[in-house]
Amino acid sequence: MRRILFRLGVAIALTVLASGCASRSGPQPLLWAHAHNDYEHARPLLDALEHGFANIEADIWLVEGKLLVAHDRKSVKPERTLEVLYLEPLRARVRENGGRVWRGGPTLTLLVDVKSEARATYAALEAVLAGYAEILTVYEAGKEKTGAVTVVVSGNRTPEDMAAKARRYSALDGRSTELDSTAPATLYPWISENWTKLSKWKGEGALPEADRATLRNWVDRAHAQGRKIRFWNFPETPEAWRILTEAGVDVIGTDHLARLRDFLREEKGL
Repeated sequence: MRRILFRLGVAIALTVLASGCASRSGPQPLLWAHAHNDYEHARPLLDALEHGFANIEADIWLVEGKLLVAHDRKSVKPERTLEVLYLEPLRARVRENGGRVWRGGPTLTLLVDVKSEARATYAALEAVLAGYAEILTVYEAGKEKTGAVTVVVSGNRTPEDMAAKARRYSALDGRSTELDSTAPATLYPWISENWTKLSKWKGEGALPEADRATLRNWVDRAHAQGRKIRFWNFPETPEAWRILTEAGVDVIGTDHLARLRDFLREEKGL
């Protein structure tokens, strides 16, 4: 009887261990999926990771020396820091998964949207990120050393300060104007733009052919420069998402994690 109970206990333990490993490894990552305003979900970061999102957005405010995550200044809370909500759990997960957010998976992009004054916030951000260098993509002397997490700074940006740093832990989210720039992709790996700057189409009827051609042109130019491209303020419907995927847009944002996950799995045959 003892031997039977022992074997049963071992079997249960192995089952639990396997289950734990599977949960840490998580679902197949979706390289195109971007969790817009991720911090507004019930479980910031965790909900997006469980849906396989490989791009996650956090808005930050510099308040009394802390980087607080919130959309509006009036909504900040001292306990909701960038470190507590994102950097600490990401580091723990990377350590558990053999150096990646998903075991054997791709780099995750953390898009940090700066809401407060650009220069002071960027300085504070770089100081915080330095403490997480082990998991981050690092840029030094014009070269990129890819890590488990790449931080891209959006919103209020200070390109001059970033370009001047000999060693940095983040890159810049460019705008459509950067499509005409000679700046390297190690400085501007992303190009993000308000959809209304390209088209007035709001998701009803067919996308005008002229706008479709412009979209393709922007995508081709970004890819030729080694950059990814993303749009915000875009209709959140499967029909609209299909236009982006067919044009080769790299990053698609949403507030509706499950809907975009299901669309991409079906669209990409995953």
